[in-house]
Amino acid sequence: MQELTIRPVTRDDLPRINEIYNYYVINTPITFEIEPVTVESRAKWFAEHTAGKRYRMFVAEDAGTIVGYACTGPFRERAAYITSVEATIYLAHDVKRRGIGTQLYSVLFDAVKDEDINRLLAGITVPNEASVAIHRKFGFTPVGVFSENGRKFDRYWDVAWMERPLRLPGQ
Repeated sequence: MQELTIRPVTRDDLPRINEIYNYYVINTPITFEIEPVTVESRAKWFAEHTAGKRYRMFVAEDAGTIVGYACTGPFRERAAYITSVEATIYLAHDVKRRGIGTQLYSVLFDAVKDEDINRLLAGITVPNEASVAIHRKFGFTPVGVFSENGRKFDRYWDVAWMERPLRLPGQ
């Protein structure tokens, strides 16, 4: 593997981000989107996840190709939730187990470490051992499971929720 570049996302990256994401939309229950998303339909999402401060997005680039992204975004719209952010990570389906996710989350969490954030949250459609493992690696702990709360591919799926304080003990 060549040296990986982790950098802040730009609007020009959105088509490739959608390609990565749409693989999971079409082929997996990992996201509860049913139909592939378009660049136009994700404009609001992109703006929410790149608004600065607590909402950031980074891409991993390998030899000029974006191979993954990680971001923090709003958990819920109500004002009292402002200090809880949802962390999300997606890698191109053919580049897993190369440490890219670890590098992305390291940069992302370092970028928000001084922001007004109390909790980082992650919702994971289960089973998804890779996602659970990377979140555990970064100090997330399970807090509960919403059972059968999403239907895709003619079956219901559970979503495990994990959380961590922004600053882990010793940081």
